[in-house]
Amino acid sequence: MGLHWRGWPEGLAERLRGGCAIPAHPLALTAARALDPRRQKALSRYYLAAGAGGLAVGVHTTQFAIREIGLYEPVLRLAAEVAAEQARAPLLVAGAIGRTEQAVREAQVARGLGYHAVLLSLAAWRGASEDEMIAHCAAVAREMPVFGFYLQPAVGGVPLPASFWRRFAGIDNVVAIKLAPFNRYATLDVLRGVLEAGAQDRVALYTGNDDHIVADLLTPFALGDGPPLRIVGGLLGHWSVWTRAAVQVLERCRAPATPELLALDAQVTEMNAAIFDVAHAFHGCIAGCHEVLRRQGLLDGIWCLDPAEGLSPGQAELITAVAARYPQLTDDGFVRDHLDDWLKD
Repeated sequence: MGLHWRGWPEGLAERLRGGCAIPAHPLALTAARALDPRRQKALSRYYLAAGAGGLAVGVHTTQFAIREIGLYEPVLRLAAEVAAEQARAPLLVAGAIGRTEQAVREAQVARGLGYHAVLLSLAAWRGASEDEMIAHCAAVAREMPVFGFYLQPAVGGVPLPASFWRRFAGIDNVVAIKLAPFNRYATLDVLRGVLEAGAQDRVALYTGNDDHIVADLLTPFALGDGPPLRIVGGLLGHWSVWTRAAVQVLERCRAPATPELLALDAQVTEMNAAIFDVAHAFHGCIAGCHEVLRRQGLLDGIWCLDPAEGLSPGQAELITAVAARYPQLTDDGFVRDHLDDWLKD
């Protein structure tokens, strides 16, 4: 029997639709590239203490290769254990990838661990028809609520027109969409599809456009005669670092746009460029997140499962520079004050 969003804990659907910060959870490894459960749980505690409304685990920032070495279930379980420590249940989102059999199996694992939704990647469906992809999404939605994901085609995503998003948003167990095409035209395709499906009150819109985080959150998308659509929160790898400051940015973006808030968009984008290694086509994006967390003491090192993944030349210096330029967008003091508590076991 699948999970429907109407069966979520009280208030969770309202929190999702009201908008919250959902960090895409990194993977804590030892120098031997084995899972470090203590630091993995410390990361989860950090995000929730920083004010995140949920956690996204088993997604790109967690490294897709966890599936190949049997870590998918253990990593999801650790985050669920930390969620159980909280007075207010956070939204737990699990990444689901691959063709239908694999994605359904991963949804079942996540549901068994108490997760509330899956972030569904369609990267494995390149070249498939719209009918095939919609059938796939509907099959996963029968298992548990679905968080749609428009991944930028430059890194493996599938171009998806407004007609796809209209049909996708029409699936009753779809609860949200992460918009990350890094393309303003494609972002509007998602919004148009949701609007034409009449699903704007059910499907929450979350930014994953790292190049326009603040602009996405500030813009009223007036695409019809009704109230403008709003992107209410973010599910972002960028928000896996300096998370306390990210939560504060989200809160600031609930106010009307001002020149100061509009200026913040460029500042956040410049920080993202350093962390995500835009200069080298995102090669060091995961290692860049790890480097910030290592400097704060949350991680022991920047190790990735693939030994070839690491910081690109000059990336560490760029991270140092943006942190110095925009200290208000960091949270090193917050981490320093609480790190021992988060590392308690």
